[in-house]
This record gives sequence, structure tokens and C-alpha cells, in this order.
Amino acid sequence: MEYTQLGRAGVKVSRIVLGTMNFGPETDEADAHRIMDRALELGVNFFDTANVYGRDRKGWTEQIIGRWFESRPEARDQVVLATKVYGAMSDRTNDRGLSAYSIRAQVEASLRRLQTDRIDLYQFHHVDRSVRWEEIWEAIEVLVAQGKVVYSGSSNFAGWMIAQANEQAAKRGTLGLVSEQSIYSLVNRTIELEVIPASEQYGLGVIPWSPLAGGLLGGVLGTTAETGRRASAHVADRIEEHRPALEGYEALAAEKGIAPAVLGLAWVLSRPGVTGPIIGPRTVEQLEDAVAALDVELGEQDLATLDELFPGPGAAPESYAW
Repeated sequence: MEYTQLGRAGVKVSRIVLGTMNFGPETDEADAHRIMDRALELGVNFFDTANVYGRDRKGWTEQIIGRWFESRPEARDQVVLATKVYGAMSDRTNDRGLSAYSIRAQVEASLRRLQTDRIDLYQFHHVDRSVRWEEIWEAIEVLVAQGKVVYSGSSNFAGWMIAQANEQAAKRGTLGLVSEQSIYSLVNRTIELEVIPASEQYGLGVIPWSPLAGGLLGGVLGTTAETGRRASAHVADRIEEHRPALEGYEALAAEKGIAPAVLGLAWVLSRPGVTGPIIGPRTVEQLEDAVAALDVELGEQDLATLDELFPGPGAAPESYAW
């Protein structure tokens, strides 16, 4: 396993991040526990979840993780545990968002479900335009002082929002955001315009979600993939939209003797500013396959080929101005 610092924070995290969104809705509890067991064996120490995960049973995923911690008390201090706050947890007016009221209530609920005394990385799942940063940071400062939160991160923020959040934190003499979790893959490279540069400037580690573009980079051109769970009209349309690029992509994976999914993860791992991609395995085998991406080295020609197949947006402002 490879490890790196989480942005400018001192904590070391694995370069593969275990995403848990499938735990409960797609993966039953016993298999979820086996996946977490195997993750620790492989050296994966960075686990990501959210208070809203569980689909119709919000909080379900955190409960599954909590019962895993309960049954394996020694595991808690081996894991850098990340969860999130923002999404609506009920129909109650204040059971959502980033008000101090909501943050303080939701962190307590997550701690109970996760059966832990602290959240190592507490992430704002989305920007809340109705709440000022002074209020958000004041709430976080209280939780840090209480030992309930260690670090804070953002998710789905624009570059200017990262700057605003950290400038406000600097005025208060606090650490601010240490990470940004954002959609990022060969198919969706928008964050290269401003989110990655802002993250690098302010010392945030970038944590890509959907690094395989919802399975599009997982080898969808084979007969099995096109007649299996990916055969919906929406996915079929996406395949056709990107077919020429996908053909070249899967040919490159075959030439290198690796699975397409491994190639997609290896590319994300090669990008500047990236801490590690979030993978959401439904099985232990999928977890093991994802970890194999750490052993893949992409040469300059490989990267050039991928840039030709899936061009990036360029740098801001030069990509859209003189």
C-alpha cells in the first residue's frame, strides 16, 4: 500500500479510499464487514461514508460501519474515518444543511451510529449558500475543541468556494479545509480548470469520487457488460456518446495487460494533487482489483494517448480567454 499526507494535514492516508455507499443498499452487512476486514489487511486505512448513505434508510451505512467497529475494537485506531454532513436526514426543517444547529445535531447522530468518539475528517457534502462561513467555522471549532472532529473537508465545492472557506478560516486562526472530494475521471475532467488549482494553492488533498465514471471506464464494451446491469438506456446512450474514446481506452488496457478499471484508477492516481480515488466495491474481489492500480505505472506515451482520447479542459483562464 502507498500512503500520503491528506493535503497539508499531517495524517497519513492510503492512496486507495474505501467508499462505503454500497454498504446496505447493494452489499449486505456480512459482506460489508468482510470488505472492511480485507481493506485493513491490504493496508487501506482511509474509509469514507456519509450520514445520508443507506438510500431509503438514511444512516444505515454508518450503522453497518459502527457495528463493525463494535465487533473489532482494535480497528478504530487503524482507520482514518471520514463522513459527511449536509443532506436532509428527515422532513424536519433543520435536519439538513450547514447551520451550526444542524452540524452539532448531525455530528452527534453520526457518532452514535458509527459507535466512535470522533470523526477524523468531517466533510461538508455540498455548499450551503444560506449559511455564512463564520457560523460554520464556529460550529466546527467547538467540535474540534471537544475532540469530536479532527479535520474538516469539503465536497462538490467550486474553486472560489474553497478559497472563500479557507480565507475565512485563516482570519479565525484555524486550519480550515484540508481536502476536497469531487467528481473526477477521464470522462469528467472539469475540476482541472479551477478546483484542483485552488486545492493545490490552499493545501487541500483532492479525493475523486466516481473515478470510473459510473462504470463507463470499467470495461463496458464487452458483451457481458452491455447485456448486464449496465444495459439501461441511459448507460447505453453514454456508451454510444463515448464509444470511439472507449474503444481506444480499452485497447490500451488490453495492450498493457490490465483491466480497464485498473487503467482508469491508475490514471486518477497519476494526477497532480490527488490524494486517492474513492472506490466503492460490492465484493472483496472488486476491492482487490482496485488496489492493483497502485502497481501500474503509466508512461508519457500512455498519458498522451489518454489525453487524446479524453481531452481535458485546459487551464483557466487560458482555455477560454487569451
